[in-house]
Amino acid sequence: MTLQAENISKRYFRKTGAANYFYAVQPVSLTLEPGTVTVLMGRSGSGKTTLLHMLAGLLPPTEGQVRLGDRLLYTLGDAALSRLRNERLGVIPQGRSAVDTLTVLENVLLPGQLYGRAADAGEAQAWLDALGIGALRDARPGELSGGELRRMAIARALSQHPDVILADEPTGDLDDENTALALSALRGAAHDHGQAVFLVTHEADALRYADRAFRMDAGRMAEA
Repeated sequence: MTLQAENISKRYFRKTGAANYFYAVQPVSLTLEPGTVTVLMGRSGSGKTTLLHMLAGLLPPTEGQVRLGDRLLYTLGDAALSRLRNERLGVIPQGRSAVDTLTVLENVLLPGQLYGRAADAGEAQAWLDALGIGALRDARPGELSGGELRRMAIARALSQHPDVILADEPTGDLDDENTALALSALRGAAHDHGQAVFLVTHEADALRYADRAFRMDAGRMAEA
């Protein structure tokens, strides 16, 4: 399923003596096609995460619209949009997103269980193994390092079979070996399973895994 942003932007008002505003993201049109990895590079504060949140249905754009298949995300009510995100979009956030009272495996299985989908513990375990944290399945998030938590979040997104994966700095806490594991897994989701992958990163190595690459600077996106 294709995710399409149609001339979306995000601006914020601020007072500078007189009312004014600034663009966190200048108008952007972008199509994320099944089976492709799209990489967005840029410095911190350039607007990358803001754009990802708009694509994920987490932050309404000031102008424009986001379409998943034939559905406009921001015309949906909160309950319908939450369910669509759960079933169709796999978001790998930059920050911590674990439930501390659950084990690693339970955290990976949780999104599917929220809406009564059958949980495949075997597949979840396979993703944990592929990302090098299979032995930690029964550990609690408080026992994990930052890099292990990041790989758990990647396994959680991949095991849900979303149409689109939106990953915000998924290798930020990883060493070179585990960065390669994570990027290979995300590329496999696109090339082997037909998912659309959007990857926001500082890592220049990620460009080797990209089918398309863009750069963002001061809220403006352009082909890299």
